[in-house]
Amino acid sequence: MNMRNRLLTVAALAALLTACDQGANIDPMKQVGPEPELPKAQNFLLPPMQVPEGVAWKAGETPTVPPGLKIEKVAEGLLHPRQLYVLPNNDILVAEANAPAKPTTRPKQLIMGLVQKASGKGGPGGNRITLLRNVGGTWQKHTFIENLHSPFGMQLIGDTLWVANADSLVKFPYQQGETSVSAPGETVTELPGGPINHHWTKSLLASPDGSKLYVGVGSNSNITENGIGAEYRRAAVLEVDAATGASRIYASGLRNPTGLQWEPESGALWAIVNERDEIGSDLVPDYMTSVKEKGFYGWPYSYFGQHVDERVKPPRPDLVAGAIKPDYALSSHVAPLGLLFYTGDNMPQYRGGAFISEHGSWNRKPLNGYQVVWVKFENGKPVGQPQPVVTGFLTDDQKQVRGLPVGLAMDKQGGLLVADDAGNAIWRISAR
Repeated sequence: MNMRNRLLTVAALAALLTACDQGANIDPMKQVGPEPELPKAQNFLLPPMQVPEGVAWKAGETPTVPPGLKIEKVAEGLLHPRQLYVLPNNDILVAEANAPAKPTTRPKQLIMGLVQKASGKGGPGGNRITLLRNVGGTWQKHTFIENLHSPFGMQLIGDTLWVANADSLVKFPYQQGETSVSAPGETVTELPGGPINHHWTKSLLASPDGSKLYVGVGSNSNITENGIGAEYRRAAVLEVDAATGASRIYASGLRNPTGLQWEPESGALWAIVNERDEIGSDLVPDYMTSVKEKGFYGWPYSYFGQHVDERVKPPRPDLVAGAIKPDYALSSHVAPLGLLFYTGDNMPQYRGGAFISEHGSWNRKPLNGYQVVWVKFENGKPVGQPQPVVTGFLTDDQKQVRGLPVGLAMDKQGGLLVADDAGNAIWRISAR
């Protein structure tokens, strides 16, 4: 099926699926913060959709940043750059990946596959880590590690580089300055994977002392439609002992924790989380939250505290009663995939707050997300409303999308780095 026919098919499906959905009724800004407005849940045979056409950035075209900032392209021609990691010598690692192959078991999965291809989310990932190095103002690109399995999270502890594949946590020896790693990776522990592996990305964060690694593992379904057995050790943050590989569930009920960071003032663990689908354009708000040890955050039985999801059978009122309400809603279906607490001096107006990349909705009308926002923090907690910082990925008429922001990182000069998934590029934002 060529691109034009694929788009026509998706458009027809979208029209059919949205016939019973009138779209969003709530201003997204009323769904941000600690007390988001939550309407009554709706039920659909198939989810509502709105799908922008994926198009390439034109020559010289860039995302948009506020006055006083500049944006430059650091790299292009990548294969779905997902996550970024800045090494001590200011080299940048880029994990290039897309979802591993999995069976199509439900009509929704077939439709979502067409959606992804039409909007630029489809296509093979690089299954590798690329190293970017700035030499005299020119960015060089080196293949650093190959033959990985949908890599996502990366962390350096001493002279060991840890990589979270879709199904395993592996480590490689690292020597500063090298542009490739020839040594084979050592598998430290398996991570939940399997033939379905619905939410395949595995975010990764090392403890400040390097003794532990925290892994964000998404659910294997929307709301357990693949059976509760498929959710073993999923929808959770795992804690892995770096020395032995032993692991435990640190926190649970987090449907898809795609980014983990330490909040600099409080030292607390924070996560961004993609919430559930198929109950309306205005439900459920994605969020960011502090993550408490042994805390339960609701999935699949409830959302945003004690709002019960009636679709999940059998219910668990005992778990719902203790579900922790997230700290800060980001509005519905923005799909946050990158989190960064900014600690640099280059853009002091953003110091201490959190940058969040919003990959963008596919099941909300009108579309939501498709930008990088910044949220102010005071005394270790988010305050106020998100401020758009990197925009222009989605056209004003919402018909075309040129890129999709994912991973975020800060280089040694305080520049903000953004991985552009569909645009296959890396952008750098800094003060003029």
